[in-house]
Amino acid sequence: MAKVSRELVEKSGVDVDKLLEKLVNNASAELTTYYYYTSLRMNLTGLDGEGVKPIAEQARIEDRNHFEALLPRIYELGGKIPNDMKEFHDISACPPAKLPDDPENTKEIIKVLLNAERCAVRGYTEICNMTAGKDHRTYDLALSILHEEIEHESWFEEFLGEGPSGHFLREGESSPYVSKFL
Repeated sequence: MAKVSRELVEKSGVDVDKLLEKLVNNASAELTTYYYYTSLRMNLTGLDGEGVKPIAEQARIEDRNHFEALLPRIYELGGKIPNDMKEFHDISACPPAKLPDDPENTKEIIKVLLNAERCAVRGYTEICNMTAGKDHRTYDLALSILHEEIEHESWFEEFLGEGPSGHFLREGESSPYVSKFL
């Protein structure tokens, strides 16, 4: 644990225990989303599904990267993740992104993906609001993840015909905002 880091964050007025709870719950959401997105992606088949599959895969890989990027900060602040995977799953900041009742309905799968991204956007916005001007490292990390989550949300909104977002699928590198933390 980086004792000075925690001390300075506390002195700046951040409730570090509350922040750690949010970070751990969001780390859980990232790892569980990575898991559930694997199942969702596998069920994106047919003419409609194959077009969404690369975007679901990009979001899936980036959610794994978000999990990996969050862990060092959690431990730097004196936190930890649960030792039990079931317990870790159950503290997720977001509900499980499970397959819809009809796993062949591409539109319903996209809605599940979109709802997961919207939950993530809310969670990282909360962390940014807690840490802005107070905990620069956590703020930078949360803001970087937030940038990517907003792009994911935009991609899925476009597939549902909710209008243009101005965001384009990235070519090449995954996690352009978060990669500096990996």
